[in-house]
Amino acid sequence: MSGLAITSLTLSHFRSHRAARLVFDGRPVAIVGPNGAGKTNILEAVSLLSPGRGLRRAAADEIARKPEALGWKISAQVRGLGADHLVETMATGAESRTVRIDDKSATQASLGRILRVLWLVPAMDRLWIEAAEGRRRFLDRMTLSFVPDHAEATLAYEKAMRDRNRLLKDQVTDAHWYGALEAQMASTGAQIMANRRLTLTRLAGAQDGAETAFPRADLNLTGPEGTAEPLDLAQALVEGRRRDVAAGRTLVGPHRSDLSAVYAAKSTPADQCSTGEQKALLISLILANARALAADLGRAPILLLDEVAAHLDAARRAALYDEICALGAQALMTGTEASLFDSLGARAQNITVADDGGQSRITA
Repeated sequence: MSGLAITSLTLSHFRSHRAARLVFDGRPVAIVGPNGAGKTNILEAVSLLSPGRGLRRAAADEIARKPEALGWKISAQVRGLGADHLVETMATGAESRTVRIDDKSATQASLGRILRVLWLVPAMDRLWIEAAEGRRRFLDRMTLSFVPDHAEATLAYEKAMRDRNRLLKDQVTDAHWYGALEAQMASTGAQIMANRRLTLTRLAGAQDGAETAFPRADLNLTGPEGTAEPLDLAQALVEGRRRDVAAGRTLVGPHRSDLSAVYAAKSTPADQCSTGEQKALLISLILANARALAADLGRAPILLLDEVAAHLDAARRAALYDEICALGAQALMTGTEASLFDSLGARAQNITVADDGGQSRITA
């Protein structure tokens, strides 16, 4: 099985890369270099070929190379779902980023219909022990990979909720001001909750019987999606207005959900597992996500794995690489030492990144 792939990537004034062009052949890519050389910037650029703010969640004006601050541009030839495409995304100054596909203006949501990109970065290592917001974001990124329209439902829900919260903060009690906003929240909120439940079902199925060196993670939702009976969000919003006015914000809905995980073989909640076990659970979920997508689409997604091998022993690293290759996935992986990728051998394309007087220099 061949996967979705970036075949060429061109960066202009993107982070530490003044100008760079990379050509990929579809194999996994080992990107090696010292800390600060610009390895993760390459992964971030690829992550911006999907909807959203990328793996660093950076605003458009934070990405442009300094001190020039001329704006930035990413161009990529991609092997997408059903066809090859030229994808471009860019921003100038404080403007929002724009997207073009095959020289035509496009929405960010349309990126999710031609490519599926999954990532795991070191900032996610504390996912199970930090605030629920990060876990919701993690779940929604996985959900977006299965349901490209999920982002649009989430944006519509959040906009209606912001407008409702303004009424709450202003102590508005007149019911007619709330009707249309709550109807929008109920409609899009139900879609969000259904999409998330679908994702958990797909991930569980992808872990059933899988031949993997990584531990099964049993996932559960708390909050609206985790209730035994489906939540009537419209009714809950109406009934909760008085309480919400007192709080100055909306206290019920999918924005209040949380995701929990259990290390299945040990029946241990993820937040009580060791750091290494928590990392292994994350890797397991990314691989399960990739397997499920490959089954759905007939092509594996693109994987972005930042410093993923650094805390794995040699056997686990080899097992990870074997699973990636078995999927046929193009995985872009970073590391500070070439030896971290020894077990990949000729199965990988190797790239070196170095700092050259404040800008990144790439050697293939």
